[in-house]
Amino acid sequence: MPSAVRVSSVHVGMPARFGPSGEPSAIHKKPVSARVFVTAAGLEGDGHGDTIHHGGPDKAVHHYAFDHYEFWAQTYPQAQAHFRAPAFFGENLSTTGVVEADVCVGDVYRAGNAVLQVSEVRQPCWKLSHRCGVPGFARRVQDTGRTGWYYRVLEPGSLEAGDAIVLDDRPHPEWPLSRVLEALYVTPLDPHELRAMTALSELASGQRAVAERRLETGVVEEWDGRLEGRR
Repeated sequence: MPSAVRVSSVHVGMPARFGPSGEPSAIHKKPVSARVFVTAAGLEGDGHGDTIHHGGPDKAVHHYAFDHYEFWAQTYPQAQAHFRAPAFFGENLSTTGVVEADVCVGDVYRAGNAVLQVSEVRQPCWKLSHRCGVPGFARRVQDTGRTGWYYRVLEPGSLEAGDAIVLDDRPHPEWPLSRVLEALYVTPLDPHELRAMTALSELASGQRAVAERRLETGVVEEWDGRLEGRR
């Protein structure tokens, strides 16, 4: 991550009714002007509507690059009102100057006085399509690799907009998140990449398990339920 990167804004939100069936979701987040305490459970004042697929130690903090917003506004002019300010993707941290290719699995960063470790890439879901009113939007997020990523919290602390995000350690420089995304969605049955993913102890257990299942079965899991809300 470039040394000049700073937190542009911090966002939190609590679950509310969302979606065609009124499912609870905390995707609607609001900026916080004061310092926010962050623990292994995430940011103070932030919640999760679906605790099976969201939250937990490996998804404590969600980071999305504001750098991608202009691409989405130009690609979907009918929905550009959603891409004028950060937090559309439900991110906790927004920045400019760093994207998925600049961040590696297991990177350890100091943000404010909290210590965060990159744990996994975000797997987009149908809620993004529903929120902007564009069918297939979540699949396009996945296909382009503009997904964002998650951190686990190694040391609790506090952070706020304007804080620097400083790299402390990079154990896997050969594994930028762009490579993880390619292994998951572009070459999903490449045995070399899948075996390498299973050996990344810093990668979240859920994404290592995906690689393990593909190696065992030779089958890619279905994505429609997640991307399109099909059950």
